[in-house]
Amino acid sequence: MISRAEMTLVFFFKNMAKSSSYTGSQIVVLEGLDPVRKRPAMYIGTTGLAGVHHCLNEIIDNSIDEALAGFAKNVWVTIHADDSVTVRDDGRGIPVDKVPKYKVSALELVMTKLHAGGKFEGKAYKVSGGLHGVGASVVNALSIWTKVEVHRDGKSYTQEYKRGIPTGPVATTGPLRRSDSEASKADDTGTIVSFMPDAEIFKEGIALTFDIVKKQVRDRAYLIARLAFHLVDERTNESAHYYFEGGITSLVKALNRNKVVLHDPITIKKVSADGDIDMEVAIQYNDGFSESVESYVNVIHTVEGGTHLTGFRMALTRAINDYAKKVGATKNSDDNITGDDTREGLTAIVYMKMSSQNLQFEGQTKGKLGNAEVQPFVQSAVKEGLDTYFEENPGDGRAILEKVFLAAKARLAAKAAKDAIIRKGALEGATLPGKLADCQEKDPSVSELFIVEGDSAGGSAKQGRDRKFQAILPLRGKILNTERARLDKIIEFEELKALVIALGMGISDSLRPEKLRYHRVIIMTDADVDGEHIMTLLLTFFFRHLPYIIEKGHLYIAQPPLYKISIGKNAHYAYSDTERDTVVRVQGKDLKTAPNIQRYKGLGEMNPEQLWETTMNPTNRVMRQVNIADAAAADQVFAMLMGDEVPPRKRFIQTHAKSATLDI
Repeated sequence: MISRAEMTLVFFFKNMAKSSSYTGSQIVVLEGLDPVRKRPAMYIGTTGLAGVHHCLNEIIDNSIDEALAGFAKNVWVTIHADDSVTVRDDGRGIPVDKVPKYKVSALELVMTKLHAGGKFEGKAYKVSGGLHGVGASVVNALSIWTKVEVHRDGKSYTQEYKRGIPTGPVATTGPLRRSDSEASKADDTGTIVSFMPDAEIFKEGIALTFDIVKKQVRDRAYLIARLAFHLVDERTNESAHYYFEGGITSLVKALNRNKVVLHDPITIKKVSADGDIDMEVAIQYNDGFSESVESYVNVIHTVEGGTHLTGFRMALTRAINDYAKKVGATKNSDDNITGDDTREGLTAIVYMKMSSQNLQFEGQTKGKLGNAEVQPFVQSAVKEGLDTYFEENPGDGRAILEKVFLAAKARLAAKAAKDAIIRKGALEGATLPGKLADCQEKDPSVSELFIVEGDSAGGSAKQGRDRKFQAILPLRGKILNTERARLDKIIEFEELKALVIALGMGISDSLRPEKLRYHRVIIMTDADVDGEHIMTLLLTFFFRHLPYIIEKGHLYIAQPPLYKISIGKNAHYAYSDTERDTVVRVQGKDLKTAPNIQRYKGLGEMNPEQLWETTMNPTNRVMRQVNIADAAAADQVFAMLMGDEVPPRKRFIQTHAKSATLDI
């Protein structure tokens, strides 16, 4: 994306003046709306909470299309107290004139028919996040109610729907009156879409998570020049505003916050001869060991990558190898850098703007770009750009070479250590660690592994567990901080080696997800400072070296009770201070015996029966599932809390000290 001072989408709009018409004649219909409610996952990927967020994205992306076309400057997103959502823009407004072929309003077609929109023929939109034209209609079909208000031609037009069906024709009011309130600053044109997700479809809930919405919007704000986003959550009175001029270069810098970078960001831009493909790539290495690469197409986050990301990776590896040979760092093919070597410490953004007419995504959720012609274009452009950059910036080139050669050396050392310490059969589960008390069940989907702090708690857990499906792996002391540890050091650490073997799926390049022996991996530590530290160290290990287990929802944190409350002959357990107070008030109000409150400091204080009943019994237990809502934010937090840089960690502690819960 071109810098904000000089940004222009002239390559996409050179044949379309700003005053070009956007009328009902440009709306094309391909098929009806009936299948959506029957098979919603086909259109939005999932009917979980992620599906609700996807619905919001579809509406926001329609507003962004207006910005990409050069007509919108603001997008307002409001989450209401009842969990409904309103998205407003100051673009041209959806056309409302009748489409002659279908004899209904263009607005009604867009909202009630699949594959209806101004994106198919490339006249109204050449660059668009929406490809199939199903976004607005799908959201409408999956909502209890939807209301659309269009401001254009000096008038206001509205239409309401129930589960995708219009409750009446498009109503006209006007003329519009200007208002000074922020919510109405649409310069007399724009579209306002409000909808309530249908709880019959989204059975896991419809309440949007504000932090996830902020992440979705923030990423888009980095990509779109001078487009302001205004977010409000009326449920909590939170708000956020985003406006960036630095483009993906600013995004790369943000991703590398709290890390030691090796050079300034490298930015590469290239436009195809026909103007249908516009590529921008930003690259910056840090001294860490993890990779953070994100790819986008027309502001759509392609989480599964695609041909643009493949072309980028191929070019990066080729360019670094060629530069290494040029400066004499390698002499033969045996010294070549691999793709894995170039990923260590790499932060990069691959951003494509493409003509919507030829855009090919795999599925409506747009998770992966499929255009075959993009790969060679990106590969050639990135290779050429890196060759030039290394030639002009030899200091940065050598810094990157040192980084990737260090990664290559570590890769070879790790392979040697792995071969020497863990035989292949052990990784595949042939030789399980002696400290593991395995379960009888062989079906991973019903098997659980409890990672328990200390031999004492491990003994109680082994005695209290259900041997059929629950395995216990006790850990002695605090494990290695793996934030900046390479694979060879991890494998040499006895406790982590035992954990890797027990899981059975290997690690790094020997990872075999299908070999995972337990689909519930449960961290169970004491409710004190040491226990919290051990839990954090384990979370760091999984996030950095076995993220698959988190991504697939296999990682949990056990919640042992904090208190045992004895009132007379009855015992009650409380998992928080609030619950403790409630138990004392409700259970003890009619008894003269004073309650005896025991604060558990460790799992070892519970006998096997108590540990089973309170923490391990699936009928009664409370567990927290670990997931990654924002991988970039999680990456920054782990780098700050577990890395070598002290000042960011000190600032974090000073900022959050007052909100800490102290167990004194």
